[in-house]
Formats: sequence, structure tokens, C-alpha cells
Amino acid sequence: MVSTFANEHGLEHAEVSIELVDGSRYTLETATPEPGYGFFSFMPHREDGGEPKRMIVPIGAVRSIEISAPDPEHPVGFVASD
Repeated sequence: MVSTFANEHGLEHAEVSIELVDGSRYTLETATPEPGYGFFSFMPHREDGGEPKRMIVPIGAVRSIEISAPDPEHPVGFVASD
């Protein structure tokens, strides 16, 4: 879906943000369907020097997912795996 959006709009990368039901919002670096069984994992984008973090959440904890063109002032690229 991310690759399709990027291709349709002539983008090299797309920005993907996720909002959880608790109101927290993350710009994604990567996402995977693992570990499965109703859960998936993602790595939030980190600023330079920030510690890497992987979050594992239940699918039901997702309020929304937004795919957009990267913000030119804060470019964050998300490349979907094929």
C-alpha cells in the first residue's frame, strides 16, 4: 500500500504515521506483521542520536494510519518491503 501510494504520486518515499487508541502518534521507520497472533511491530522514526526502539502492539490498539508525502522540512522516508 505504501509503495502504491508513492508510485501513484511520483514520490521516492512516503511518510507513514500511526495513531494508537491512547492518543500517541508515531512516524514510522519500519513496520512488520510479526509477531502475528493479533499483534504487529514497528520502529518509530528516531531523531539523530536517539535510541532505537521496536514497539509490539495489538492490532486493535490502532486508531488510524496515515500515508502522505514527506514533510519537506522534516523528511522521513518509509520504504515498504516487497
